[in-house]
Amino acid sequence: MPPVPESEGLTRRAVLYGGAVTAGLMIAIDFPWGAARAAPVSNPEPVATGQRFNAYIHIAPDDRITFTLPAVEMGQGVYTSQAQCIADELDVALDKVIAAHAPPDQANYGNPIFVVQATGGSTTTMAWSGPLRKAGATARAMLVAAAAARWQVDAASLTTENGVIAHAPSGRSLRYGEVANAAASLKPPTEVTLKDPSRFRLIGKPVHRIDTPDKAIGKTVYGIDVMLPGMRFATLRSSPVLGGKVAKVDQAPALAVPGVRQVVVLDDLVAVVADNSWAAMQGLNALAIDWAPGANAELDQAQLWSGLEKASQGQGAVAKKEGDALAKLKQGTVFEESYELPYLAHAPMEMTNCTVHVQGGACEVWTGTQVPGFAQTGAAKVLGIAPEKVTVNNHLIGGGFGRRLEVDGVIKAVRIAAHVDGPVKVIWSREEDIRQQLYRPLYHERLKARVEDGRITAWHHRVTGGSVMAHWLPPAFNDGIDSDAVDGAAEVPYAVGDRLVEYIRHESAVPVQFLRGVGPNGTIFAMECFIDLIANKTGTDPLAFRRRLLEKNPRALGALNLAAEKAGWGTAPPASPFGARRGRGIALMNAFGSYLAAIADVAVADQGDVRVTRLVIAADAGKIVNPNIFEAQIQGGATFGLSAVLFGKITFAGGRVEQGNFNDYRVLRIDEMPAIEVHIVPSNENSGGIGEPGTVVTQPAVANAVFAATGVQLKRMPIDRALIAKGA
Repeated sequence: MPPVPESEGLTRRAVLYGGAVTAGLMIAIDFPWGAARAAPVSNPEPVATGQRFNAYIHIAPDDRITFTLPAVEMGQGVYTSQAQCIADELDVALDKVIAAHAPPDQANYGNPIFVVQATGGSTTTMAWSGPLRKAGATARAMLVAAAAARWQVDAASLTTENGVIAHAPSGRSLRYGEVANAAASLKPPTEVTLKDPSRFRLIGKPVHRIDTPDKAIGKTVYGIDVMLPGMRFATLRSSPVLGGKVAKVDQAPALAVPGVRQVVVLDDLVAVVADNSWAAMQGLNALAIDWAPGANAELDQAQLWSGLEKASQGQGAVAKKEGDALAKLKQGTVFEESYELPYLAHAPMEMTNCTVHVQGGACEVWTGTQVPGFAQTGAAKVLGIAPEKVTVNNHLIGGGFGRRLEVDGVIKAVRIAAHVDGPVKVIWSREEDIRQQLYRPLYHERLKARVEDGRITAWHHRVTGGSVMAHWLPPAFNDGIDSDAVDGAAEVPYAVGDRLVEYIRHESAVPVQFLRGVGPNGTIFAMECFIDLIANKTGTDPLAFRRRLLEKNPRALGALNLAAEKAGWGTAPPASPFGARRGRGIALMNAFGSYLAAIADVAVADQGDVRVTRLVIAADAGKIVNPNIFEAQIQGGATFGLSAVLFGKITFAGGRVEQGNFNDYRVLRIDEMPAIEVHIVPSNENSGGIGEPGTVVTQPAVANAVFAATGVQLKRMPIDRALIAKGA
């Protein structure tokens, strides 16, 4: 690829190609994972020479510093936190760093935890902070070496600060950009020393997010904001019955709407293309579509629940076995209970959208995706072209929550665009976004435990549900076990004696995918509710019972104790105008490399309405890059969890999703928001994830608080108001 002329400036795409400027310092980091690796090079045009990278920094002669982050920014703040890592090691101010999304490159930008190129599972800090710090330190070492060579002095006599290299004995100094060209000709050091934490200026500090100013003034361009010359707008409707097909379409009413240009009819969907999105929506509403519903026309929620329950009676694949739990559970005091979690939709603020231009045997895509490589290969497969013929321009995402780990929106948009002359932006309606996606699996969690002298001595946890891993990352579905579905169950923070954890894969016609909190949403919810049930039946305080099981787990116990202290455990929840019945519930989680404890206060009205009045969360997630972002992620995750436990469910009748918008797929509203207090446990342990733990730990804490307030433990979520109504 020829270099981009300097007059065009430093664009994101040009930086990714390495040809935006013909001079400067570019750093590539060779990671110990991944199938394909490239040694660090200083060639400013790595793509042109066929070399591929995991992550790199570009320092231009005019001091502009750009870093490519393999993780996608979707509101979680990784542009800022990871820029802090690079800037601190590089000794530059944060506002000197420009962040850019990585291009599709499965082999070299693969997440070391997932292997594939993906943002999810609360893994970004764990995966990339170390390598990006190394990238910053490497660049700094090369710049210093170049300055030392120019001045003919020992590199050890030079210092760096705010992008300037100084030689105190002679009073000389150079900006990074002034030696970027020379540094580019040097061989990168094989080893670099990272900063001691005592010298951090940015890492660990609550600095402001670098993407906030542009968002505040409306400058940020999300996928849904993309505008191209000559672009058309389209919206679509797929069969309302799962797996249904188009039988007949009368296009005339849509074509009569001013601004409508064409109707695209495919086997399973119909799209209306127009001059603007309003015309496209009006045209779609005017269409008369006859659907052939297919085999799922009689599918309803009762069938789905009963099928799951029946499947849970079988024997599962063994995910964890320690001792002989089944033998021990045949005697003594044994408790048993099952918990069920419904299908859930993601409902992010930004609906599914994708802009596509198909021309000349190639395709260009503008979207926001958590898996740019999947988007590229998916588009290529639809068109029957090589993946290299598909360019994916990735944008910030207005809320992912796992939805953008699937590329069905990209694939449908490409299928439509193949019939449109010129670029077309395909936008789903809110109803289409809720009714035509892949859902968090329906889960059945069956638990048994033997209790002796106030301690659990045997434990059996059987998880039944659809497998996300089996279709999303088949290599991770091993020996009949979905590693995500049993996450939170296979490894537990408590001492529970002999242990058996099983998984039963049960699929229905409903397609499933990840949702924020993933497998631990089910496993930890069930475990924490079950522990509360045992405590209740044995007349033990729920906190005291947990403490007894955590004597050999100081990190988990530390988080639990801090939450209890801050929440005032042991005192009565304050009176509330929302309901006379008050309760306080507790929950603990260990997943995503982090420990969180939550205590929720609730008020329950006579008619069964539940109001969460206060939520206290203590978190030990190891080393923290940015405390402000850390706290915001816990608060956001907790809010997501509150919506799930109080309202969230997707149900089916006649093969159709019954919900369609926020009137019947409820999320927490601003006047329902409780006070959320976040307390951080200081830790020098390795960084854990934090985007999802708040979602996970909040749900059982609220359910346990309702149990404390009403004496009724609900076994199927969301909270059933009829079952806890006074006098029910």
